[in-house]
Amino acid sequence: MLIELGAIILVLGLLGRLAGRVGFSPIPLYLLVGLAFGHGGILALQASEEFIAVGAEIGVILLLLMLGLEYSASELVTNLRTQYPSGAVDFVLNAVPGAVAALILGWGPVAAVALAGVTWISSSGVIAKVLGDLRRLGNRETPVVLGVLVIEDLAMAVYLPILIAVLAGAGLAGGSVTLLIALGTVGAVLYLALRHGRLISRAVSSDNAEMLLLVVLGLTLLVAGVAQELQVSAAVGAFLVGIALSGEVAEGASNLLTPLRDLFAAVFFVFFGLSTDPSDIPPVLVPALLLAIVTASTKIATGWYAARRAGIKGAGRWRAGGTLVARGEFSVVIAGLAVGVEPRIGPLATAYVLILVVVGPLTARWTEPLARKVTGRPETPVEPGRAAPEPVKV
Repeated sequence: MLIELGAIILVLGLLGRLAGRVGFSPIPLYLLVGLAFGHGGILALQASEEFIAVGAEIGVILLLLMLGLEYSASELVTNLRTQYPSGAVDFVLNAVPGAVAALILGWGPVAAVALAGVTWISSSGVIAKVLGDLRRLGNRETPVVLGVLVIEDLAMAVYLPILIAVLAGAGLAGGSVTLLIALGTVGAVLYLALRHGRLISRAVSSDNAEMLLLVVLGLTLLVAGVAQELQVSAAVGAFLVGIALSGEVAEGASNLLTPLRDLFAAVFFVFFGLSTDPSDIPPVLVPALLLAIVTASTKIATGWYAARRAGIKGAGRWRAGGTLVARGEFSVVIAGLAVGVEPRIGPLATAYVLILVVVGPLTARWTEPLARKVTGRPETPVEPGRAAPEPVKV
């Protein structure tokens, strides 16, 4: 097992370095590693697959914890109040194509709910990297992009329990109870974070880096496990822990946990690739490509609308739209939950994410220049703004 794990981690490190040099996300390369070493791949793993499955679950939890650490509860509430119309437009434009595609493919209503989530949620990790690479963290449109991402992440606290209930075959009563528990949990944590966030942070705080790491990681895993028992996603539980921590504690925990997050996030994407047989991808490649084209366009429209509501000029609107195109971690999480009900969602989601995680950085860079060329408008200077907080990076 140690030989397999060492070889995989070494390959991931080399591929991550390669991706950094050419300037795009390593996520598609990690997925390809999983495809290569999974069932039906070049060389199937034997001893380490169970360990990788556990590591993948930890990876999802750390991804969401780190995302939560980037925001305070007050920032989340403010974003909800000011940008909820953009969130509604985002849902309609991007979830509906996935649901319609599942029904057209004959996969049924349960798969439609799952595929709607796959096409709805943008990748915070990929988008954060793109914003940093393009030096747009201080642009006026960047807070708008982050606002849409925050609303999507919060919406997951409602969507994931509904999806889990639907996948489990729960009736209306069971699904309603699950949703009420999820909303109650989210509301309680947000209340504690708003009213008593400083006390929570003070209780967790420690000048000893080792103690801080152990307490934050232990608390996160514990809350994630309890959330899972309450039929709330473990990932959402981790996200709420991140929101509850603030100030120096959040900054210190983020610095300590970043290497762990990077390691286990890579393992998570590998595990998703391991669970997909490469021979299942060609039959769904055309639907995945068509769906990618449609939902790339609808994400651009979403960003354009959100930036327009914020009073941003034309160039910034197109930049915001192009930046939101990439899909990634949440799409993979949702597909992973749904493969037990509709196995074909896994290959389709893998192909879909691979396409958009590569296309996303390109649309972020070229949507605005192409729009300017088509409309014949002169180049508009970048509109500076306050430096926005950077979401979690993968």
